[in-house]
Amino acid sequence: MANVREVDRVVSSEPAIDDQARISAEIAELARDHPNRGEPLLDYSPYRSSLLRHPTKAPVQADPDDIELAVPVFGPQDVAAIEADLTAQHSGEPLGERITVTGRIVDAAGRPVRNQLVEVWQANSSGRYIHASDQHPAPLDPNFTGAGRCLTDDDGWYRFTTIKPGPYPWKNHLNAWRPAHIHFSLFGNAFVERLVTQMYFPGDPLFALDPIFQSITDPKARDGLTAAYDHDVTTPQVSTGYRWDVVLDGARQTWTEAAR
Repeated sequence: MANVREVDRVVSSEPAIDDQARISAEIAELARDHPNRGEPLLDYSPYRSSLLRHPTKAPVQADPDDIELAVPVFGPQDVAAIEADLTAQHSGEPLGERITVTGRIVDAAGRPVRNQLVEVWQANSSGRYIHASDQHPAPLDPNFTGAGRCLTDDDGWYRFTTIKPGPYPWKNHLNAWRPAHIHFSLFGNAFVERLVTQMYFPGDPLFALDPIFQSITDPKARDGLTAAYDHDVTTPQVSTGYRWDVVLDGARQTWTEAAR
C-alpha cells in the first residue's frame, strides 16, 4: 500500500482508460481463481497501481535492539482526550452525519491490547481529504481536519467521535469510486509493529465495484473490515454508533495493509 498518509487517489496517476465492466470482470475472474483468500494478491490487476507498488523483495531485517533505542513511547501525557473527538477540533461544527466508532483491540486469545496508540484519518462528509493532491470537485470543510488519535484503555477499548466520510473518485478506472471508509493505524510498541487498515460501513453499494475491497476474496475476511451499526453505542440526539473490533493475530486476524 501507499504511505499511510497518502490518499488512494493520489498514487493512481495513470489515465483512466478502463471502465467498470472490465474491472468487474477481472474481479470476478480472480475471485474464481483464488476463492476465499484472506490476504489480497500482491499483484491484484483490477487495482491497477498494485502491479507497480507491491513488494518484490524480501523485507529488510531490522535489529529490534537498535529500533527500541529510537522509537517513541506514547502514554496518557502525550495524547489529549480531545484528540479522539474529530468534531471538536475547530471553532465551528463540521458538516455531515456525526458518528461514534468504538471497539476492542484484542489478540488471538481475546486478551485486550492495552495502552496502544490508535490513529485515524479520513475524508470529510463530501468525500474530500485535506491533501494538496486531492482536487476533485467536492467542498472542503473548514471545521473538519479528518485526523485523530487515542490510547486503548485497560480492556482494549478505543473510541472516536467523528463525521461519517463520503465516497470519493480515485482514478483507478473510469468512474471509479472508493466506498466510504476510515483509515486506522495501530502502533504497537515499536515502529516495526505498526499496522494499518481500513474500516468500512455496512451495506455500501460500492463494495462489489471496489478493487481494493475485493482484492480480499474471502467474504469472512472482508466482513472483518466492516463495522456494525450498534444502537447501544448511538448517543441520543448526538450521533449514530458503530462498533468495530480488531483482532491482531490468529485465525480471526483482521486484515491489514501490511499484507500487501
